[in-house]
Amino acid sequence: MPENDQDWLADRFERERGRLAAVAYRMLGSATDAEDAVQETWLRLNRTNSAEVDNLSAWLTTVVARVSLNMLRSRRTRREQPLEAAEVVDTSLDEGSDAQPEPQAVLADSVGLALLVVLDTLSPAERLAFVLHDMFDLPFEEIAPLVDRTPTATRQLASRARRRVRGSGHLSGRDVVRQRRLVEAYLSAVRTGDFEGLVAVLDPDVVLHADRTAASTSTPRVLQGARAVAHGAVASAVRAPHTAVALVDGSVGLVMAVEGRLAVALAFRTAGEHITAIDVIADPERLQELAVSVLD
Repeated sequence: MPENDQDWLADRFERERGRLAAVAYRMLGSATDAEDAVQETWLRLNRTNSAEVDNLSAWLTTVVARVSLNMLRSRRTRREQPLEAAEVVDTSLDEGSDAQPEPQAVLADSVGLALLVVLDTLSPAERLAFVLHDMFDLPFEEIAPLVDRTPTATRQLASRARRRVRGSGHLSGRDVVRQRRLVEAYLSAVRTGDFEGLVAVLDPDVVLHADRTAASTSTPRVLQGARAVAHGAVASAVRAPHTAVALVDGSVGLVMAVEGRLAVALAFRTAGEHITAIDVIADPERLQELAVSVLD
């Protein structure tokens, strides 16, 4: 390829890079994996006669989606080490830790961390169909060959994924608003280290139960009373950038993710204008049983 053609191709690719990274990140939930997928797409472009490509933008989207799909399938089939759960009830912050949001957390927030968690529960084919159609407006006719299905079957994949993403709660509209207000106030106070703000939103007799994985102890850990629970919550502020509000088993709760995968979930019980109980779940088997969906 002549040097000027190579320069033109590199320039075109750079103009597409942001969108390709967005597709890959929504597929993989990891900024590092997404960058690897984009780099592989560039390598494949260099091995292709670009003169034979009618629509370079569409071709690049298809390639990065296929690369991401293969990476996702490989991730699902190999035996992975469990995620290191956050010690959400520690009595002190990790020494020298930086409470500023990490780039991964900022990127997740721009997409919707809760959405990434839900996308991780989908099959690779469902995730691809939903991401490309619902988030990037690709027609099912173009998506179908990537998942080896007909356009009609691909439409059904996206429909199933959409139902999982939206979920369904058992609370009334008024209860959702009230509970969301309390949970968001809790998370905001944790993020800012507002101890008194936490005490105000917690019932005086609130009980926090953390399973053994969350507590990093041989037995579950229980904290009782607003001030004790608030101390534990403030100690977990360093992990708040990785946490978002979501529906957890049909009620408003919190999810914490690492690399787009659910690591910890907090289920809340409320009464009136206070939080009365918090269940901190980090055991992998319990997490898999949870129904997590995006809160509109």
